[in-house]
Amino acid sequence: MASTLTAPTLGGHLLLGNLRALQREPLRFNPRVTSQLGHVVRVRAFPGVYLYLVTHPKDVERVLQTNQHNYRKPDLFIKPVSMLAGMGILTSEGDLWLHQRRLMQPGFHRAKLAALAGLMAQSAQSAAERWSALAKQNATIDAAHEMMRLTLKIVSVALFSTDISADADRLGHAVRETFEHVSYRMNHAFSLPESIPTRRNRRFKQARLLLDEMVFGLINERRRTGEDKGDLLSMLLAARDEDTGEGMSDLQLRDEVMTLILAGHETTGAALSWTWYLLSQNPEARSKLQAELDQVLNGRAPALDDLERLPYTRMVFAESMRLYPPAWGLPREAIGDDTLGDYHVPARSLVNLSQWVTHRHPDFWEKPDEFDPERFTPDRSEGRPRFAYFPFGGGARQCIGNNFALMEAQLAIATLAQQFTLDLVPGHPVEADPTFTLRPRYGLMMTIKDR
Repeated sequence: MASTLTAPTLGGHLLLGNLRALQREPLRFNPRVTSQLGHVVRVRAFPGVYLYLVTHPKDVERVLQTNQHNYRKPDLFIKPVSMLAGMGILTSEGDLWLHQRRLMQPGFHRAKLAALAGLMAQSAQSAAERWSALAKQNATIDAAHEMMRLTLKIVSVALFSTDISADADRLGHAVRETFEHVSYRMNHAFSLPESIPTRRNRRFKQARLLLDEMVFGLINERRRTGEDKGDLLSMLLAARDEDTGEGMSDLQLRDEVMTLILAGHETTGAALSWTWYLLSQNPEARSKLQAELDQVLNGRAPALDDLERLPYTRMVFAESMRLYPPAWGLPREAIGDDTLGDYHVPARSLVNLSQWVTHRHPDFWEKPDEFDPERFTPDRSEGRPRFAYFPFGGGARQCIGNNFALMEAQLAIATLAQQFTLDLVPGHPVEADPTFTLRPRYGLMMTIKDR
């Protein structure tokens, strides 16, 4: 029987409700409200409009999996993100999303990923060689920038057979510029449209143009040569609609390639950045990680077959994503009425699932703010709700590249952590920036030393 109970409600300002707090400090606001009012909280955004903060794993599971057909990505997410990613699998809905997902899924099957492991390891080793020269100079590095460069190299080589990381500085700046604008538009629905040449809009258009030139360059070059390199781009170019026999247009290709580049390097790069920070703040965990790498690898480069024998390395990355999930919140819109927890959620309500809150919830995580990779051992994971941890989302729309990212991260950590020790520069400010993905706001300046 459907519930008629109204969830505990946070009223807020007469006109603006809680919009300012939601926009300016969501990483503080969401945990505070949840701790005060419970697992389902009705938050007034502005007159007549409410947002439901949902944090219990059972309710997260209902939204993402068991009743997923009742929830869609809301327009307040789709419209701003589509300005950058078009209608790729991140933003599309319904039949278009299903068609594109089925088209791309073979590129992420286990056998395909196994063939990419060597390219990932080579990319990480290339970074290690550069780091070795920097360590000899007693240099400091921005670990966040370094990880973005590395993951850009991996995703472009592995999926598109082209290394675009030489332009990492320009492309990285363009990505940050576009993400900041998309985040702004998500939080300011009534801002001036992009057709008005404000300073903000001009910066966004310039950054998007640079990214478009890069993506269309990849597509045009491959169309020109007609070469089948066996990568994801070749697979997308060769794909044909079952009914019409038509291939994907350049615009469709652009949207999917852009989505994969942005998601494939930005999210993993952010998670790896936080990994180096957390290891620097937890020397005991770092020592355990290095001991495992020394025992299993004994100085050689890691390979795919090594990953099963590096469980602590895998748990280090899992714990990093628990504390600093790159996708820190998932917005949804209820299509029809539903019940979450004990409470009625009306049709067309906005629902926000928060990895940031659920991953740190004391009901499901002992000492939740501590960095403890061994909380992911089989013994300690037993009995933990499935959706107490969902860095890649869940259900049918779980991130298509989750296994790609996990393999990439484990190989990168294994390659670099066995050769180098990174320590945060004393006094360097560290703050999580929830501008779309969860990046370190001021980068991560760290000293690099050979082990």
